[in-house]
Amino acid sequence: MPPKKKPSSPAVKAKPAPAESGELSLIRKLAEILNETGLTEIELDHKGAKVRVSKTVHATAMVAAPQSHAPAAPVAQAAPVAAVAVVAEVSGTPLKSPMVGTAYLSPTPGSAPFAALGSMVKEGQTLLIIEAMKTMNQIGAPKSGKLVKVLIDNGVPVEYGETLMVIE
Repeated sequence: MPPKKKPSSPAVKAKPAPAESGELSLIRKLAEILNETGLTEIELDHKGAKVRVSKTVHATAMVAAPQSHAPAAPVAQAAPVAAVAVVAEVSGTPLKSPMVGTAYLSPTPGSAPFAALGSMVKEGQTLLIIEAMKTMNQIGAPKSGKLVKVLIDNGVPVEYGETLMVIE
């Protein structure tokens, strides 16, 4: 039995695309310019008519990991509980950091500290300097008394409110 022929369908004629209006044509041309140039936005003001075409770009930040020439050694973390325990053992008035910065116990590198452990200090006497934003800020004693504890080392970063010294 010969295969049956499918009835032929009338030829489907493609509808001609409607003629683009001048505005739509202009928008398409501007969009092509965006793609060709890599721009994200373009605006045209011609004879009082403004046309602005923009495209959304999703940027992904790529951060390169710092490269070292030697393998990194594990960093030992000091227990913050030890510092709290030391402050609890010593009675007296704490000298707290009024700002974030780097603390220095002496006026210049290699010179004697402003006040030695166990020395008598007067209220307002400079006990250390905190460098913040390239400005050296002198930090004075909150009261007169004996400097009984120094809880920081020279040249270390300090945080706001951190106890730096204790005066009895």
